Amino acid sequence: MSRSVGRAIGLDVHRDFCEVAICEQGVVRSAGRITTSPDVLELFAVSLGRGDRVALEVTGGAWEIARILEPHVRRVIVVSPDDTGIRQARAKTDRLDARTLAKLLAAGELDAVWMPDERCRVMRRRLARREQLVRSRSRSKNEIHAVLMRRLKGRPPVSDLFGVKGRKWLSELELPVEEAESVASAMRHIEFLDAEIAEVERLIAREALRSADARRLLTVPGVNVICAASFLAAIGDVRRFRTSRQMVAYLGLDPRVRQSGSEPARGGRISKRGSASARWAGRGGMERGPSARPAARVLRADPRPPRPRKGRRCLGAQARDPVLVSALPRRGLRPPAAIADRQEAPVARDHCGRPDGEGQADRRLGHPRADAPSRA
Repeated sequence: MSRSVGRAIGLDVHRDFCEVAICEQGVVRSAGRITTSPDVLELFAVSLGRGDRVALEVTGGAWEIARILEPHVRRVIVVSPDDTGIRQARAKTDRLDARTLAKLLAAGELDAVWMPDERCRVMRRRLARREQLVRSRSRSKNEIHAVLMRRLKGRPPVSDLFGVKGRKWLSELELPVEEAESVASAMRHIEFLDAEIAEVERLIAREALRSADARRLLTVPGVNVICAASFLAAIGDVRRFRTSRQMVAYLGLDPRVRQSGSEPARGGRISKRGSASARWAGRGGMERGPSARPAARVLRADPRPPRPRKGRRCLGAQARDPVLVSALPRRGLRPPAAIADRQEAPVARDHCGRPDGEGQADRRLGHPRADAPSRA
C-alpha cells in the first residue's frame, strides 16, 4: 500500500511578500505571491495539508514565518543560503528561487539548520542588542579621541579616559566651542548607553545563572557571564552534537584542509563559519580593564605532531584535540572536570615530536613537572 508524502512547498521570503512554489508528484509549478503579514500567513497555513513540507531560506523573518506554519504542516525546514546553490545560478529571480527550493525539498537534498527554542531565541536577541549598544558606545568614545587628536592634546594622563579621573581631566580641557559641544554630546550618549548596557546585562545574567551549564562554564578563569551566555546561546542544545569535533566545526574553529592528487593534506586557517560572537566566546572572553587580554582560548587541533621547519623551532602550543588552556603565561589552567574531555590526554611530546620522559610535562602549557623542586 503506497503512502502519500504530501507536497513540497518552497517559499522565497521578502520583507513585503513571499513567492510560493509547489512540487507535487515531481511537477513543479508557481503558486503566486502572498503578503508577508501574520494574518495572511495564518490563512496560507490553514490552506496547507498536514502532510505538506515547507522550505525557506534563513532571513530576517524566517523564524516567525516558521513558527506560524509549523502547527499546520508536517515539517518546516529553514535552510542556509550557502547550502542551496541558488546564489551560483545563472538566472536568479524570486520565482526561480522558490521553484528551486521546492524541487530540492522534494528530492530530499536540503539540510535544515537547527531551530532555536524560545529561551535560546530570547537570549540571542538580548546578546545581539547588547553588542549593538557596545558598538554605539565605542563610536562615541572614538569621537572624543578624535577631538583630542585634532586639537593636539596628546595622550590622556590617566589609564581610563572615561573613568572618574578621566572625565575630570576632560572637563578641565580648553577646547573651541564646537569641539566642546561634540565632547559634551558624546559624553551624554555614553552615559545613556552605559545605563542601557547595564540593564540588558542584568537581564542576560539573571537568565544565564538559571542554567547549570552556564554556572559550570563560569568556573573557568576568564569566562564571565556574557562569554558563557554567548557560547550557550550559539550552540543551543549541546546534545545535538554527537562529538566535540562537530561542535568545533559548527563554531568555525576547525582548520581548512586542502588536498589534491598525491600531495598530503594541508591545514590552513580556521573556517570561521557560524557566529563570530560564539568564536569569541569559544576562544575565551576578554577581561575588563586597560590591560584586557584573553584568559582562556581554544587551540586548533592538529592531526599530527608539529614538525619544526629547518633552522626553526616550533613556537606556540599545539594540540591533537581542541583543549581549553590558559592564555596567560605559566598559569597552568587545566580543563575543569565539568567540561573536560572524557578521553585520556595524548602523550606529551617535545618540540621535535619525540615523547617526553616520564613525569615531564609540556612546559609550553605551563604545567609543572611532577619531580620539580619546590620554590618555597
